[in-house]
This record gives sequence, structure tokens and C-alpha cells, in this order.
Amino acid sequence: MTLLRCQGCGKTLPFGTFRPFQCPNAGKDGGDHVVGRTLDDDARFPEGKPDNPFVRYRQLTYAYALARSKGMTDEAFVALVRDLDRRVAEIEGHGFQETPFGRNDRLSSAVGLAPPGGVWVKDETGNVGGSHKGRHLMGLAILAEVESRLAGSARGAQELAIASCGNAALAAAVVAAAVNRPIDVFIPKDANPRVVAALERLGARTHVCARTAGRTKGDPCYVAFQAAVRDGKIPFCCQGPDNGLTIEGGETLAWEIVGDLVASGVTPDRLFVQVGGGALASACIAGFRDAVGLGVPVRMPRIHAVQTRGGFPLRRAWERVTERLAESSGIDPDGGDQLVAERLREHARRRALDDVIDYAAHHRSEFMWPWETEPVSVAHGILDDETYDWLSIVRAMVETGGYPVVVGDARLLEANALGRDTTKIDADETGTAGLAGLLELSSRGEVSPAEKVVVLFTGVRR
Repeated sequence: MTLLRCQGCGKTLPFGTFRPFQCPNAGKDGGDHVVGRTLDDDARFPEGKPDNPFVRYRQLTYAYALARSKGMTDEAFVALVRDLDRRVAEIEGHGFQETPFGRNDRLSSAVGLAPPGGVWVKDETGNVGGSHKGRHLMGLAILAEVESRLAGSARGAQELAIASCGNAALAAAVVAAAVNRPIDVFIPKDANPRVVAALERLGARTHVCARTAGRTKGDPCYVAFQAAVRDGKIPFCCQGPDNGLTIEGGETLAWEIVGDLVASGVTPDRLFVQVGGGALASACIAGFRDAVGLGVPVRMPRIHAVQTRGGFPLRRAWERVTERLAESSGIDPDGGDQLVAERLREHARRRALDDVIDYAAHHRSEFMWPWETEPVSVAHGILDDETYDWLSIVRAMVETGGYPVVVGDARLLEANALGRDTTKIDADETGTAGLAGLLELSSRGEVSPAEKVVVLFTGVRR
């Protein structure tokens, strides 16, 4: 049976509920609580190419398992997804389809990687809302539609809420309009005026949340969003602690990558992923793990989370976790990120790592807290005050021998110019931040010419 389990405290939630947004222990003990689903023992990774990823990978999702348990046929579920996708397409001009992925020869050469190595690029700029964010929210919308059609509850029209200044807000507004639900969007004062205008055209209710001088309690948009959720709105968001199943929709991106890699016989060495709140990285990690667990001939690549010098709460948390792990394993924590990461991966096997991660899960504030000053960078989309989905990313980096990479604006601008020139993908600085991480490690001589590297171009330039 597909189950929902808190990745922090381990609590298993009863199967069959429509509302598994949070672990019941969230907010009670200062711990880290993110609900995630485990797959049925009979689950199989689908073969062939997907048309709509939410149709192709439906049997790996909680929404499908729940719908089937309530008596919905496979045909009815597929019809539900296609109907919702059609409504998205009426608003956006297109629905959800597999996005391009492949080796880019010009970029590979520019970075100094030669066959059989190279850079494989996943292009999400043409997705719904101009980024990967729509994947997270479409997964939540499908679950809401299952509830509405099967439960027949008055809650089916329950209002939605999200905190975002850009791509997530736009994707949320599109999908919310498709399911005909009101949505409140909490945005900062400096939100892109074109984004704000688009939100209002889509019928979203925008609420400007200003920072106050000396504030140290995190993003005011996120604080206002949480208040709205407490008042009864559905957390229609990209933060796992507030709605754990938002990660599942994002996994479709990783499953597409895995399918293409297996079909071409490529085994990736590293994955660079830009991190703000952490949902994208968490989804990629979960998607690869699911594939490996289902027997797909692919391995977990080294995970490198990329953040900006303007704010890097995940890097700070990773340092605290690895310090404790190095101490318990008797490893010298000095010597550079790559050397330390390799030593930790080799020596800190299951029990030591489990103990440290368990401690971190129960003492969140010792590892993750809001950035003390307002984060500033050209990569606006990854300036979250906290990495909300931090714990699974830190664990994956340790397990794979990866480590976080912090880059400055000069490197972000360099990567954006290079990426746009060599791939002709019109992504913004946030969208190419993963490439900035690759350039940073290449400049240090930490990436060999034969390595196979995956980067994600995730946000269109506006």
C-alpha cells in the first residue's frame, strides 16, 4: 500500500485521507516535519515516452492511489487529468508535456567537458507558467480534483494560498483558475510589475507584504501565507513543510530525466540544482530515489545545491550537519568541500548518518533558521530566507558525496550569458544558477573533463 510518512519524526499517516498537508506533529516540538509518500511494493516505473507526465507517471502518485482506493477507475482518473490539463491549456495556451532534455555540445565544450562527458540540460522555460513550478502545483490540483469528484464535499471550493514573487505565483494562478478556485498570493514590495499584472489578469488576489527594519523572523510573505493557511486556506505552495505532496508533482521532472538517460545509456555523475526554498532539489532527489528503488538502471548522481552569496541558509545547515558527522566519524572537517564530502560518503555509512540526521530533524533551529538580513542577488527566485525542504537535500548531498556551492552575482551573470548563448534558451539568472555552480566547481578543478553533468534551466526571462 502507498503510505504517507513524516520524514522527520517517522509518523505514518492513515491512508485514505484527502488532507495530508502536514504531519500532525508539525509545530509541536521544534522538529522538522515533511510528509512524503512511499511507493506500493507492486509499483513499476513506466516505459516509453510520456505525453502528459501526470498521465504517464500516474501510478507513482498518491492522488492515483487514493482515487483507486475510493473506487475510481484508471480510465476515469486519466480523463480527470486530461480534463484539468485541457483547462490549463485554455488559459496558458498549452498544457503539461515532457520538456526538452539532452546533451548540449556547445555548452559542454565551453565548460571543458568532452565526450563521453558533457552537460545535459533540462529546459523548463516552456513549461506552464514559464518554469518547473507548475509541476508541483498541478500535482496538488489533481489531488484537489479527486477530492471534489469523489467526496462531493463543500470543501471542494476551498480557497488557496501561496507566497511567491514570481514563477510559483504565476503557475499557481494558472492552475487555480483551471480548477476555478480563488487564490490569495502574498508578494513582496519589489515583485516584478509584469508578474503582478499577469496575476491580476488571472484573477489572483495579491497582497503586498513589506519587510520591517531589523526583522529577523523570515520572509513576511511566507509569514502571511502561513496565517492564511491557519485561517482555512489550502496551502497551494512549493514548500514541503506546509504541503508535503507538492514535492511529488515536481518529481515528474526527475522521472522524465531518468527515462531519457536510461534510453540513451547515460549514467550521470553530478546534478547541479538551484536552491531557494528547496522543493525543486527535494523533488529531483526523490524522483531519482524512486527510480532506483523501482529497479531502473540508473544511479543517484552527486547532488550539488547551488545558492547565492546574498543568502545561503542551506550551506550553513550543511556545514553544521557535516561538522557533527565528521566528529562522530573521526574525520578532519578541513581540506576543502570535495575532499570532506568524499570522506564522509565513504565513512559515514548508515548508522552514523542516520543518527546525525535524526538529531537534526528533532532540533531544526540548530541547523535551519531565517537569514538574518534581507537576501539580495540577481538570482531573485532563489532568495528564500530559509530552505524549507532542507533536510532531505543535506542528506542526499552527504550520501552521494555532493556538497553545496555558493556563487556570487558575477558568476551568476557569467553563467546566464554562457547558457543563453550556447543553448539559445532564454532563461533568467535564477533559471541558470545551476550552471553557475558547475562553472564555479570547474574553475576550482573539481570536475573532470569526462564527467556527465546534468543542469536545469528552470525559469524564463521576463
